[in-house]
Amino acid sequence: MRIGMIGLGRMGANMVRRLLQGGHECVAYDPRPEAVQAVAAYGAQAARSPQELVRLLSPPRAVWIMVPAAMVDAVLAQLRPLLAAGDVLVDGGNSNYHDDIRRAGELEAAGIRYLDVGTSGGVLGFEQGYCLMIGGEAQAVALLAPALATLAPGGRLPAAAGGTAAGAAAASLGYLHCGPHGAGHFVKMVHNGIEYGLMAAYAEGLNVLAHADAGLRTSHRGRPGAGRQTRRVRRARGGLGGGALDRGGGGRNRRAGPGAERGVVFALRVARAG
Repeated sequence: MRIGMIGLGRMGANMVRRLLQGGHECVAYDPRPEAVQAVAAYGAQAARSPQELVRLLSPPRAVWIMVPAAMVDAVLAQLRPLLAAGDVLVDGGNSNYHDDIRRAGELEAAGIRYLDVGTSGGVLGFEQGYCLMIGGEAQAVALLAPALATLAPGGRLPAAAGGTAAGAAAASLGYLHCGPHGAGHFVKMVHNGIEYGLMAAYAEGLNVLAHADAGLRTSHRGRPGAGRQTRRVRRARGGLGGGALDRGGGGRNRRAGPGAERGVVFALRVARAG
């Protein structure tokens, strides 16, 4: 199929490349001419403005936008007077699902169909595909089905669609029609919450490991008073006094015992780890 792409950042540009590789025709626009030239080198048709992009597409047109959520309304305002009834607009970013419901209602008055598509895949999506979470009318999803299937990790339409575009059979290939307007970005919001929660948990765990001294105690295991010495080292991290590092403890005037030298080394290692 022939599709327009607005927004040629790392994801948008790689999505164009994947679509081209899958045999689709792409018309591409970005405010940065160098970004347009980059995808044109792979075979995309370059557009110098949104107006030219729409003109280069045949009805019913499909226009996919990959821009930051804060810019979506401004881009839609540019496109709305250029499109006609039956055309499909796709927001593949991370918009709030409440905004999707509002936008769909506003565009419906002009007969323009709207899909919110949560797109997951990042910079690896070109090779591995993009998991797509789709919200909107089934007829619009069916019109975009060939492109959706190419972008998804499976890279093809399901063998048996069961009469429903992007239904259960498509889910195994990495894309799914999740429900009405807003459903796609709602599911993507849940997806992001799980992902970021996992990353935060990993970060906290790694931080604990990075600051743990469990591995540094091995050379002291089995020595008399090793536990007491470790506790003294912890207390002494702010200032390393010889008496505090002596196995026998005592005040600052006490002469350091045989373990003091090794204690200093140990304390420095603990300080570095911290």
